[in-house]
Amino acid sequence: MCLIIYFLKFSDGGGIGLNYGLVADNLPSPPRVISMLKSRNVARIRLFEPNHDVLAALRNSGIQVVIGTLNADIPNIANDINFAKNWVQTNIVPYAPTVNIHCISLGNEVTPGDLSSYMLQALKNLDRVVKNSGYKIPVTTTIGVYLLTSSYPPSSGDFSEAAKPSMQQVASFLGGNGYPLMVTAYPYFAYASDPGNIRLSYALLNSTEVVVWDGNLGYANLFDAMVDGVYAALEKVNGGSVDVIICESGWPSKGNGVFTSVELARTYNQHLVKHVLSSGTPKKPGKKVETYIFAIFNEDRKSPEVEQNFGLFYPDMTEVYHINFNY
Repeated sequence: MCLIIYFLKFSDGGGIGLNYGLVADNLPSPPRVISMLKSRNVARIRLFEPNHDVLAALRNSGIQVVIGTLNADIPNIANDINFAKNWVQTNIVPYAPTVNIHCISLGNEVTPGDLSSYMLQALKNLDRVVKNSGYKIPVTTTIGVYLLTSSYPPSSGDFSEAAKPSMQQVASFLGGNGYPLMVTAYPYFAYASDPGNIRLSYALLNSTEVVVWDGNLGYANLFDAMVDGVYAALEKVNGGSVDVIICESGWPSKGNGVFTSVELARTYNQHLVKHVLSSGTPKKPGKKVETYIFAIFNEDRKSPEVEQNFGLFYPDMTEVYHINFNY
């Protein structure tokens, strides 16, 4: 089989990682997966929850990992410091000496919603417990780019009124600690929902010309526009110092007619890799965007059809399509 190098690291913090989704009943064992990734020089992965089998396989691998908490744990982490302590003692302390933990993401896309009212206290409790355990591991959360009620042009980026109160609190916490914000951003979903107004080349990052002008900033791709829209929204909640990590992006290889194909998925992810490894966004041209492609595998227990087909690999570890990561 043809396997590929998945990550090239840059000193300025940019780079490509992979989401290690586990919503499937036919995936290879974590030791096999981590061994394969290590042999291909993968440097970063993201886990949606602290799966102990994966964390055990990561020991001494050198691979950097983002660890998520379950959304259901957020109220308990906020309301019970002992629950937070136990979470850290169970999921972080046993692994931190030999696993390179990049950061902890408190939940996944819970803002706005009932859980968002717990977010600030949960962030504070988890951060306090991690620091008291003797480790310097950033604590953050993950939001979706869809929280932007305005994003055209990117400088108009602003969080929705429903999300803004929580995002003001989150941005203050993250900025005060120098922690990044994690964001999911999928040009695919924007294009598939509005193909009449969004050029395919703009969504695929293969336009050869500027498509959107925002003052003197020119945007040739929707990915950059999404990232800079989030930066603009953060500035409006006094979060201008907060860095953005795109913790999910990708394109499905099938499941939605003409909007999905192996070639479209390959084109998007190939251009995404080349772009984020070579340059920043128009708003922040000197800052490469740390980005995680979704996902390593197709996952058969996700919702059919699109959600099952974001993987770069089939469960037997053969490629769905080839990507060149050497830039």
